[in-house]
Amino acid sequence: MTSSEAASQRIPPFMTLGSARSNVINQPKMVVRSNQETPGAVSRETKDITVGAMDDDFDDNSPIASQLVSETRRREKLLGRSLPRPKHTRILAVANQKGGVGKTTTTVNIAAALASAGLNVLVIDNDPQGNASTALGVPHHAEIDSIYDVLINDVPMAEVVATCPDIDKLYCVPATIHLAGAEIELVSLVAREQRLRRAIDTYVKYRENNNLERLDFIFIDCPPSLGLLTVNAFCAANEVMIPIQCEYYALEGLSQLLKNIEMIQKHLNSDLVVSTILLTMYDGRTNLAAHVAADVREHFPKQVLRAMIPRSVRISEAPSYQQTVMTYDRSSTGALSYLEAAAELAERPRT
Repeated sequence: MTSSEAASQRIPPFMTLGSARSNVINQPKMVVRSNQETPGAVSRETKDITVGAMDDDFDDNSPIASQLVSETRRREKLLGRSLPRPKHTRILAVANQKGGVGKTTTTVNIAAALASAGLNVLVIDNDPQGNASTALGVPHHAEIDSIYDVLINDVPMAEVVATCPDIDKLYCVPATIHLAGAEIELVSLVAREQRLRRAIDTYVKYRENNNLERLDFIFIDCPPSLGLLTVNAFCAANEVMIPIQCEYYALEGLSQLLKNIEMIQKHLNSDLVVSTILLTMYDGRTNLAAHVAADVREHFPKQVLRAMIPRSVRISEAPSYQQTVMTYDRSSTGALSYLEAAAELAERPRT
């Protein structure tokens, strides 16, 4: 193969043969709605082993065996499950002023899980870093229109929405580097806190007038701050989803976040509620993670999802291939956990 042929394939520099990226096309896209068990796929490097030999070498009491049994049972519960469509579009702001707790990762993966189950989902990347746009494979270079143009220049959202190339029914409003200056530019604008809400309302009416399917979920990925971009998200949403990392520092800022949400409820958006809390980066090997999870569940018993997102290499790798973990490695533990969280979110009532 010549160097020009290799370059044309656009393979990431750390791509290896047999990786999840190369096998993603052959994997089923509708895991949650699937009615049949997918035949177990093995690596090309795996040698043929008889069932009897596997049984002889398999230790039912080992930690790996216990994990495999647990995951198998969890997958069986999801098998054939059809997620209900909400009566009205649910708009969730995914927020936490602490960085690195999994806001963007949670946004794109739950959105991908819901869309793969046949629901219409829109992700609004309201973070200047633009990581949600990257994970969904949507271009977000400085020359394209983005959420910045919607907020500052009154560009209709319908002109900015892009379709995710990997998953049907998943759409994204990208963010560019220009959004970094939006906090300052919003200060002098009229109705600065309501601009995102009005843009969403206009887009929803546009879809209705053009006989497009109603959106079931809208997720707004917020920056790790409590500035005007986050305030716009809170004013536009009717629910808040808070990802919480299972470490002590993540709990410190939670009270301040809840106070800010309470202020929004009193003065700008009385319909806003904290409906969902998701525990992320859970490490079952540590007592700290278990204690943090127990504390959060004790204080927010109705909001915390049963599903917990473990630390996962596959979840971390997926964005480097401009994918969610749903398309990067659907068989991974991380993908299974996000599928469970998405199903629980869709089936539980708004608290």
